[in-house]
Amino acid sequence: MQNMTRKVNIKIVKKQVRLAGFGGQGIVLAGMILGRAAVLFEGLNAVMTQSYGPEARGGACSADVLISKGRINYPRVTVPDILVLMAEEAARTYGPNTGENAFVLINEDLVKTVPGGPGLRIFKIPATSIAEKLGRVIVANIVMLGFIAGTTGIVSHESMEQAILASIPEGTEELNISAFQTGYNQGKAKVR
Repeated sequence: MQNMTRKVNIKIVKKQVRLAGFGGQGIVLAGMILGRAAVLFEGLNAVMTQSYGPEARGGACSADVLISKGRINYPRVTVPDILVLMAEEAARTYGPNTGENAFVLINEDLVKTVPGGPGLRIFKIPATSIAEKLGRVIVANIVMLGFIAGTTGIVSHESMEQAILASIPEGTEELNISAFQTGYNQGKAKVR
């Protein structure tokens, strides 16, 4: 009988994403939507943890999302591959602990401190201004989700859009999809 053992090369890809800002910016919702896009619409594994400062609104806030083709053994981001900074305090708190060659996505309306490090790929978007022009500053997080999908490709445009539609209140679909598409288009334009 012939030996049928075959060497199988399984590549397990794990991405660590940290979204950070202040309470009231929809950071936790953005993390949930990103995780939902990965799990429900991309068939990947994901886990999200969240952290708040002592204040509910206005205090420091972060959402850590791990996305993997394989098992996730530890649910916390240790060194982010993608760091999203929505506010200045978040940049000062989380900016120094960024992985080599990481994507750093910055809401340039509210963040002035740009992290430094080997090979960082820094992309800026005026997420708050875009949201204001669309009529509701509250969708700055959705603008940033579009920017994440457009610059990093961590999940597809279609998956993120479906996850957004599955997560937002009824009657806000047009506003949120417009915010997402604007962020996505700006992200794609920056990586060309």
